Amino acid sequence: MLEELTAAWLGEVLGREVGELAVEQVGTGQIGTCFRLRFGADESVLVKLPPPDTSARDMMAGAYRGEVRFYQQLAATVAVRTPDCHLAEIAEDSGDFVIVLEDMAPAEQGDQIAGCTGAQARDAVVNLAGLHGPRWCDPTLADIDTLSVNGPDDIALLLDMWEPTCELFLSGLGDLIPAEDAATLRACGTVIERWLLARSERFAPVHGDYRLDNLLFPPDGGAGVVAVDWQTLSLALPARDLAYFVGTSLTTDDRRLHERELVAAYHAALTSYGVEGYSAEQCWDDYVFAMIQGPLVSIFGCAYGTRTERGDRMFAVMIARTCAAIRDLGTLALVAGQ
Repeated sequence: MLEELTAAWLGEVLGREVGELAVEQVGTGQIGTCFRLRFGADESVLVKLPPPDTSARDMMAGAYRGEVRFYQQLAATVAVRTPDCHLAEIAEDSGDFVIVLEDMAPAEQGDQIAGCTGAQARDAVVNLAGLHGPRWCDPTLADIDTLSVNGPDDIALLLDMWEPTCELFLSGLGDLIPAEDAATLRACGTVIERWLLARSERFAPVHGDYRLDNLLFPPDGGAGVVAVDWQTLSLALPARDLAYFVGTSLTTDDRRLHERELVAAYHAALTSYGVEGYSAEQCWDDYVFAMIQGPLVSIFGCAYGTRTERGDRMFAVMIARTCAAIRDLGTLALVAGQ
């Protein structure tokens, strides 16, 4: 598909002539490939394509389709900041897709290991409310063919996989995970079924991996964070995104300092989109309850993803932060009491 990235093709996408085109790859392309297309005096767009390996692209077809559907059917109906999308298409019977996006440079990607400031976190959670609030508990979300609440079969599969995945994660990272955090992870397994089944009456589009590596921040330090990478979109308890972001993206000390304010800012933003009958106290309780999202995403992402030195360090940091939050907040006792 790379050979099809021509000036004539891009001109058709944008509806105008673009002249000479320069193509450069962006990133390592582990689950897809991304290219920056430069044209004109100083214009550019980003193009996302599947990996060259056809077996890999077909295996990931569901994730690719989810991101395409986000840009096709959902992005215009919510208020979360994302890059403008010029084209999003996918084949009906394979993982062949193409997405053409606004190039957000010079915005800077967040650093999952370093963490973020309280101000950046506030910008991110207010932006997150723009994903959840406009379609809060909207039953018509089910009309999007890639969106559904996890059913009994999905939950049964995850339950079967939790313990072996957790042990695979712990053995793989070894000494990077201290004994206290390993114990917290194993304890999550004792309540994960109850956690997965509870609070299904509240749902919205959930990013699923809303964290610093998937956020772009203005280089001047001001507000205006933009969310990218929508391949893990689902319908679920909205606070899962909130807890996952706050629990993994701030250092433990900063999370303890700012989390009450951050949850309050998120809740206030929700109400600005017309969400009613959801108190600040309920929001805080959902936040505490949802903190298991951190271990869930981290151990599966690490155990079954491509291992790298930075990736191992990143997942270890995420687990340290989110396990500390689970202990601080009493999440396991809350879930057990459901």
